[in-house]
Amino acid sequence: MGFGVIKLRSTNIKSITIIGGGTAGWLTAGVIAAEHMSNSKNGVQVTLIESPDVKPVGVGEGTWPTMRNTLKKMGINETDFFKECDVSFKQGAKFAKWVSGAEDDFYYHPLVLPEGFEHINLAPHWQAQAANIPFADAVSFQGHLCEKGLAPKQISTPEYAHVANYAYHLDAGKFATFLQQHCTQKLGVKHVLDHVVKINSVEDNSAQQGDIQSVSTKQHGDIGGDLFIDCTGFNALLLGKHYQIPFISKKHILFNDSALAVHVPYQSEDEAIASHTISTAQANGWIWDIGLPSRRGVGYVYSSAHTSNEQAELDLREYIRPSLGKHADDIAIRKIPIEPGHRQLFWHKNCVAVGLSAGFLEPLEASALVLVELSAAMISEQLPANREVMDIVAKRFNDKFLYRWDRIIDFLKLHYVLTQRTDSQYWIDNCKPESIPEALQSLLTLWRYESPWQTDFDHADEVFPSASYQYVLYGMGFKTQPRQTSKRSNNVDLAQMAFQKNAQLTQKLLAGLPQNRDLINKIKQYGLQKR
Repeated sequence: MGFGVIKLRSTNIKSITIIGGGTAGWLTAGVIAAEHMSNSKNGVQVTLIESPDVKPVGVGEGTWPTMRNTLKKMGINETDFFKECDVSFKQGAKFAKWVSGAEDDFYYHPLVLPEGFEHINLAPHWQAQAANIPFADAVSFQGHLCEKGLAPKQISTPEYAHVANYAYHLDAGKFATFLQQHCTQKLGVKHVLDHVVKINSVEDNSAQQGDIQSVSTKQHGDIGGDLFIDCTGFNALLLGKHYQIPFISKKHILFNDSALAVHVPYQSEDEAIASHTISTAQANGWIWDIGLPSRRGVGYVYSSAHTSNEQAELDLREYIRPSLGKHADDIAIRKIPIEPGHRQLFWHKNCVAVGLSAGFLEPLEASALVLVELSAAMISEQLPANREVMDIVAKRFNDKFLYRWDRIIDFLKLHYVLTQRTDSQYWIDNCKPESIPEALQSLLTLWRYESPWQTDFDHADEVFPSASYQYVLYGMGFKTQPRQTSKRSNNVDLAQMAFQKNAQLTQKLLAGLPQNRDLINKIKQYGLQKR
């Protein structure tokens, strides 16, 4: 059965064809379809072709706060999202055993900015009292909320609004299905369940020569498009296999190339749900622990050059043993290979890669899903009006995302290079200068004398703000030498007011916010108010 007559490709961008589903494919489809009115007669047509046999990798269960706005723009009801996708609140990450490996070694990277961040850099003022209070606790309240298992809002807080900034933990498989239904039923996205068997290029001598004209499918014939988006995962069918855009490995910087994942059931229905991602360092990697309403998602990310798969599996089973007892020995574990790195370009001719086809680093700090969001948003916001301007937009896209990938690599590496652990070769190797990007080395030198601040970065829309660097640096015990001649460092009264305000706000929120599971149960029962 044919999918319909292929029109001659117009110079105007009127149809977008996405190859591959999963979270990346359906998020991208939803963002574009919502903004460009695919459900209307004159809107941009969005078609998503998905293989019926390929299962999405589905590791990423953590998001950024940006996801709230993404879902809102797509017209998704937050209550429905919670009900359908096994969603819980995420208020940051707790990093355990990354500094010394001791049982009491942990720090928080919360999702709120330090108190008064728009007006004052509190880091120099905190260092005088560093021995008495962790940096995150001195400048923000969110670590305390996480330690108590509290939610970031109340049932009376409208959907997508917050008391404390939040993101989500979710079931990636259920999320992709939920997005698919919303995109096809509400946003006008056409869904083709079929195998792509061939990619057909424009072969005439026009300016479009070498563009993708259509893809051939087993049952629906040839399907055309003006712009093709590659969401085929690690396979990278369009950008990698068809266009042969090289893959740039970053394994010499980020060593982790393997992951083991497992679903851990709760011991009771009312067991507390962690309001944060827990990242616990191991001898040769780290373990993520994400609490969903129905289960925990747990996984070990490690370097196969530093440990065996067998030992990694033993380490993971020991981690979950306190929860499962003897059942920890027979629960099913899924192995996922990782090749840390990204494509040399992300947009080539009339093809752009989003998600794993563009690259992947590791699950640390939930960078994978936010890159999908950022990519989808930029494609949608700067969608070329016609083929004539597409190469200009493509260059802009490539420049921005090469910068973003570099900054994410720097930020992820930062978590490793400040460790004091010498109990394994893995941690020793992570601190070797040859494994640290030059840009990060320069910043670390600078930060020995000046605390991170907004002026340290080139772009207004940085993926990680300077506050994130502060949370990791000072959580890891980094020292910045005070500069007495700086006017900022002498602004003691303003700093003290900020510290006191944070302490008061902490106590107020600890007294007024519900438990994470309690609020999630209420959302499922009563729903959240519309704004």
